[in-house]
Amino acid sequence: MSIAELCKDLPVATFSPGEVLLNEGHSTGRLFVLIDGAVEILKGDFQINMVSDPGAIFGDMSALLGIPHMATVRAVTPCTAHRIEGGDVFLQTNKEIAYQLAKLLAQRLHGVTTYLGDLKRQFEDHDNHLGMVDDILETLVHEQRREFTPGSDREPDSY
Repeated sequence: MSIAELCKDLPVATFSPGEVLLNEGHSTGRLFVLIDGAVEILKGDFQINMVSDPGAIFGDMSALLGIPHMATVRAVTPCTAHRIEGGDVFLQTNKEIAYQLAKLLAQRLHGVTTYLGDLKRQFEDHDNHLGMVDDILETLVHEQRREFTPGSDREPDSY
């Protein structure tokens, strides 16, 4: 059963174009599961994705890790979504939804590690910051600490 099917009886919120579901840097503990419409995912002012798939879930990383939202989610078209308060507790008490989310997160991680593996092969001979892809990939694959956050040139102290 899909996340959309599992959430069909949850409260519904409606959003107009331009309305924000989640703000980057804010902590709400909320999850949203898209029913219809389209949203954009923004990191700062940069659009990193457009999503219109029913059952797409937002706020999961923040709820699971207890950190502020990593991106802004904003309606592009009129849309509706299931609004879930207390996402962490909700996932702990709804095992089937948590399992489906775990599968989704595993798919995302697989995509990222595949991409990083390709980058590693492409830049393994570089002595600059591109050469550190190997270190980042190894840390992502083997790191088990809860507070792990890979660093970047913009935030070198977070690694």
